[in-house]
Amino acid sequence: MSGAPTTSAVDRNQAEHEDAIATVDDPLVEVRNVTKTFPADHHARVHAVVDVSLDIGGGETLAVVGESGCGKSTLANLIIRLHEADSGQILLEGTDITHLGPRAMRPLRQKMQIIFQDPFASLDPRVRVGDAVGEPLRIQGLAKGDDLKERVARLFELVGLERRHIQNYPHQFSGGQRQRICIARALSLNPKLVIADEAVSALDVSVQAQVMNLMLQLQQELGLSYLFISHDLAVVERIAHRVAVMYLGQVVELGTREQVFRNPTHSYTKRLLDAVPIADPRQRNERPLLTGEIPSPVWPAGTGPEIVVHSEVEPGHIVADE
Repeated sequence: MSGAPTTSAVDRNQAEHEDAIATVDDPLVEVRNVTKTFPADHHARVHAVVDVSLDIGGGETLAVVGESGCGKSTLANLIIRLHEADSGQILLEGTDITHLGPRAMRPLRQKMQIIFQDPFASLDPRVRVGDAVGEPLRIQGLAKGDDLKERVARLFELVGLERRHIQNYPHQFSGGQRQRICIARALSLNPKLVIADEAVSALDVSVQAQVMNLMLQLQQELGLSYLFISHDLAVVERIAHRVAVMYLGQVVELGTREQVFRNPTHSYTKRLLDAVPIADPRQRNERPLLTGEIPSPVWPAGTGPEIVVHSEVEPGHIVADE
């Protein structure tokens, strides 16, 4: 594996196309008023995602941020159809995939792939990594035999791994290498959308920079769109084109990276940014940090949270009314 790039290398890579996506005129994915609840004790419901609407453009990185339990991962699972939405619509290139059956959904799954948070748990310890990366190709019937081996080898080279590692097992790799293997597996079907669910949160800081730089390079080379889920705002500021802030299952602020980080408008967004550790305390705002218990997303049967109303404070910058 090549040496880890520095944080400045990530900055340069991001700067080359940071203004390329200003608005989403022709979205790859459209999420329209999607809601998802889960059963709880005494017939109550956990309102995990509440009336969420957003778009993801071609070649764009949309980051979804918020504290644990705010609904980020559930939203990702709804988009990729690992969960079924209670209501609303999910469109992929204009096709409503919300209620498609397995047969109709199968070819469309090639266009959407996901990278999970824990690269070790994402790989079967009894399966050689080359077989794991090639499995999607076999399942979809896209390659077999020598062609399959060659395509897997090229995928390994694409993510900075050597061909000779194909016969190894997951435990023989470092955390950063295992995440590269998961990225190679996600790219095996040439998807248009890659969902990265806390894809770098389990890695050391230096390895985070390495994986982020790889993702940016692949986005430029392959035209990928990313849904990047994270609670690490420092990582989000480096990699995202637009940012959606979620709180208790709802999007409370949505805008470009510059709009959200330089002009946070919703009180929750401001407090999230104030909670980011800063080496020089003189740079910190004097607003009090958010303290106390987070309100519960569990509601008694027949009740639920109030749906927030959004206003456009500037072009492309949407904020929930308070």
